[in-house]
Amino acid sequence: MTASSLDPPITDLVSVEVSGSGPAVRVTAAGEIDSTSAPVLRQHLDSLLDGDVRDVTVDLGRVTFLDSAGLCVLAAAHRRAVRQGVTLRVQASSRAVIRPLQITGLWDLLQAEQVDGTPALPAQQGVA
Repeated sequence: MTASSLDPPITDLVSVEVSGSGPAVRVTAAGEIDSTSAPVLRQHLDSLLDGDVRDVTVDLGRVTFLDSAGLCVLAAAHRRAVRQGVTLRVQASSRAVIRPLQITGLWDLLQAEQVDGTPALPAQQGVA
């Protein structure tokens, strides 16, 4: 048995659905976004930004894990969206997603919003 045979298939880690058409679309991700599965999200966002989309909402409400690879995908999509004049919104609901976004400063940069109705986590004030 090799190490690669122990890793779950990418489709078991994350699923990405695109809904809507025309200038406004919603990208909904579910599962884990890590170095293995982040390219799936990147591919969907790049495809949309290659088209005539003007408004993209990235719904991470069903994401259970987000690491630096996923953060890089979101940052790259944001940079590209700004250059193209596309509005990019990021929505999150779990601490597993909100906290990494906050710690890296992406929460504010992306103007992310918490969508589950519970109070937002306080911004990090300093290192303890």
